[in-house]
Amino acid sequence: MTGTASRYLCLVRHGEASSGGSGLTENGRRQAVLLGRRLRDIPFAAVHHGPLPRAEQTARLIGDQLGNVPLHVSEVAGDYVPHVPVRDELPVESADFCLRFLAGATEEERKHGPALARRALDMFTGPVDGEQDRHELVVTHNFLIAWLVRDAMHAPPWRWLGLNHGNAALTVIRYAPGRPASVLTTNDMRHLPTELRWTGFPPEVHI
Repeated sequence: MTGTASRYLCLVRHGEASSGGSGLTENGRRQAVLLGRRLRDIPFAAVHHGPLPRAEQTARLIGDQLGNVPLHVSEVAGDYVPHVPVRDELPVESADFCLRFLAGATEEERKHGPALARRALDMFTGPVDGEQDRHELVVTHNFLIAWLVRDAMHAPPWRWLGLNHGNAALTVIRYAPGRPASVLTTNDMRHLPTELRWTGFPPEVHI
């Protein structure tokens, strides 16, 4: 993708959600506010967020801290499976695990998700036109963050699997003209107190 200025893409997983996924818990609201305070000195051009309540509420709480930054809802920033690999794409030792994990994806999800993932690459990645660098924030879900990090690292499409991101953790990717994408930080939770870190991770990776 061509452009004459750098894009700084900040990716955030929504705050901790209730068990039904309908909205944020009190912890999730605290996480969002604290992240917003950390980001308030960044000159964001826009905040994009997925349509589900947990992403929308997180974006609005962050937006309250940022001031007059436009919020845009987009299904491209939503919760979907970006790529469903076939067995031959996967390492032999982990193929069974990965395929079991994705077994519940419907035919519609297998078709619709990759189409949205391609649109996400078009919409959110690469340098930008103009003379000024652009900062954008995307409040989304674990799978899309993993997909974009994978792309920045030029990893194979299946490698979004196994990348886990905590609630309200910050990942930043820089897209500079004439250079490969740089993952500047990933899963940064320093804005959160200890008791609010590591939510959203599978139990086996808690430390």
